[in-house]
Amino acid sequence: MKTTIDLPDELLRQAKEYAARHGIPMREVIELGLQLALQPRKPSPRPFRLKTITTKGEGLICDGDWGAIRSLIYDGHGG
Repeated sequence: MKTTIDLPDELLRQAKEYAARHGIPMREVIELGLQLALQPRKPSPRPFRLKTITTKGEGLICDGDWGAIRSLIYDGHGG
């Protein structure tokens, strides 16, 4: 089946370079790309869980204002 597609110039240039490097026609590059894009995606083995960390009430205590907190954060980092 023939069809017309509109690609960004840079993407087309990269695809032509890929075809030339691998010695395959552009048709095959596009077929490979479509096959890859249409493959079912495997879900990750388990969802990401953010680790819960507690200081049991003995965490950082700062009675300063936001300016003081910002100074502490950027101290020695050029901020």
